[in-house]
Amino acid sequence: MSTTTTQSQFQREILSSENNEKVTAILQQNLVNFVDLALLMKQAHWNVVGTNFRSVHLQLDEIIATTRDGSDELAERIATLGVSADGRSATVDSDSELKAYPEGFQDVPTTVKHVADAIKTAVDTLRASIEKLGDLDPVSEDLCIGIAAPMEKHLWMLQAQEV
Repeated sequence: MSTTTTQSQFQREILSSENNEKVTAILQQNLVNFVDLALLMKQAHWNVVGTNFRSVHLQLDEIIATTRDGSDELAERIATLGVSADGRSATVDSDSELKAYPEGFQDVPTTVKHVADAIKTAVDTLRASIEKLGDLDPVSEDLCIGIAAPMEKHLWMLQAQEV
């Protein structure tokens, strides 16, 4: 995990110092996962080939937009709590929980599998975070719930192609 300070930089703290540290660490983990997820899906978007290429290519752009919106919400919540959000490439590389995406062109079924697996990892972390955040910060909990719902819908729509 990165060494970003989790002490609020603001005079008027929203949370106690102890809760702020826990909440921002939880949000930071989700942030790096979401930044990585957006990059992973862009790689998939550029390199998907085969039957139904166009629909998957366009679907990935929709999911990327949702993912980027989620990462922005996470980063802004961290900043709201007085901590600097860290989405730098080195931090994402070292802290993301996602598996690396394979090199080169990938056929549609392989693309769908890898992207669905990555989304599932990100959603699992979000859901675990939601459980932890309930007692620490209901606003951050609600934020994560709001991010999880559309991501779970995207996961459903991807998985429906694997049947």
